[in-house]
Amino acid sequence: MKRFLITSLAFFVVLIVNAQKGVEGIWEGKLALGATSLRLVLNIRKDNTGYSATLDSPDQGAKGIKTSGVILRGDSLFIEVPSVGGKISGRLSNDSIINGEWFQGTSLPLQLKKVVAVSEPKRPQTPKPPYAYISEDVIYQNKNKSVQYGATLTTPKGAGPFPAIILITGSGPQNRDEELFGHKPFAVLADYLTKQGYAVLRVDDRGVGQTTGDAKAATSKDFAMDVNVGLDYLKARKEVDKTKLGLLGHSEGGMIAQLVAAERTDITYIISMAGPGQKITELMTDQNRAVLLSSGLPKQTVDDYLKLYSALLPMVINAPSDTVAKTSALQLLNKWIAETPKATVVATTGIKDSAGKTGFITAFTGQLRTPWFLYFMKYNPEPYIKKIKAKVLVINGEKDIQVAATPNLAGWTSALLKSGSKKYDVIELKGLNHLFQRCTTCTVQEYGLIEETLAPEALETIGAWLKKNVK
Repeated sequence: MKRFLITSLAFFVVLIVNAQKGVEGIWEGKLALGATSLRLVLNIRKDNTGYSATLDSPDQGAKGIKTSGVILRGDSLFIEVPSVGGKISGRLSNDSIINGEWFQGTSLPLQLKKVVAVSEPKRPQTPKPPYAYISEDVIYQNKNKSVQYGATLTTPKGAGPFPAIILITGSGPQNRDEELFGHKPFAVLADYLTKQGYAVLRVDDRGVGQTTGDAKAATSKDFAMDVNVGLDYLKARKEVDKTKLGLLGHSEGGMIAQLVAAERTDITYIISMAGPGQKITELMTDQNRAVLLSSGLPKQTVDDYLKLYSALLPMVINAPSDTVAKTSALQLLNKWIAETPKATVVATTGIKDSAGKTGFITAFTGQLRTPWFLYFMKYNPEPYIKKIKAKVLVINGEKDIQVAATPNLAGWTSALLKSGSKKYDVIELKGLNHLFQRCTTCTVQEYGLIEETLAPEALETIGAWLKKNVK
């Protein structure tokens, strides 16, 4: 799950440079963060109205962060992003290098180099043509033709029909490759599975790529309907063995697979990669705890914040209106601030004054009160898992801080024991994160810094299970 209810990274940039030396262009640098590093890219442009700029954090998947403009004062250049989180100060040592520091609570050295283009991260697992199978880009529609779907169908060469599987992306707008941080996990999965003898359909989400529809108004239930359309499309293909239809969902995709499989009788197998097995309110509390601890905050500080978070969640999602949600949340926030050390308040919420309180409540309630979040936060997997009759493989990375392995797998196991599934396996994969990469710091920030897209042991676990239970 890629959505968080924590303060997002923002930027305030101050560059001390010689404005006469051609500051327009692309400036790329790296922040050293312990055992890893994080790229920052500053894009400075000039037109007849002056200078403008945007900021990218490629390793976090953040591009085109808007600024309020560029101000030149003598040798100094100032760039501000409204949601301030840090700043850079530096000096242009020549036409191609800025030496300086990044400030965000503490300072880190940063050198920005002028480049022709941003360096592309190494992604050795991404498949490239020519493929050892047939790859076909397809377009199909739902029954009333209100939504068009763009997808890629890969099928083995030779005589079919083949067992088939549809890949279901995690939360947030995703293309058919589930592309993020330069990684294309679903392209890698499709390549691996097709070579194992499976027809694989991977689909652009609503409002992404060649798929139409309004994602902003949609919920996980709507996305489950999209998967149903994809399954019906697969069943109409002559290459597909209609007696061996499967679902593979990553993160929220595992939840969507539950919704689909609970209602359909033609699903024979399901693979959940970090799909939720516990109530989402519990999962998100565990997620916030793990993410905040991974950022270096003391345990007591995190525990104090979670007292607020755990109380705010049910209040906001169950409020009869947005107005009631904001009013009640503000009252609870004021009470928590009065009982909590100021350093904890600032470190976990960023609140320093009344304006900060208003901003926090507006952001918190605004996010939770959207259609997707309201449906998502009220979701309990157990009733849906209990209805599943298909064979099930559940895998979770041991180092996953977005979907914590221990409570999540326990939830799956408990629900599957009560289900109609006669064959299921629940497996924790040691040393892997939420994206099923072998990780070092295992933080969210590290996702884009790792060259590996999917650990071989994750692929091999899936392949061995399918060989034993489907083929």
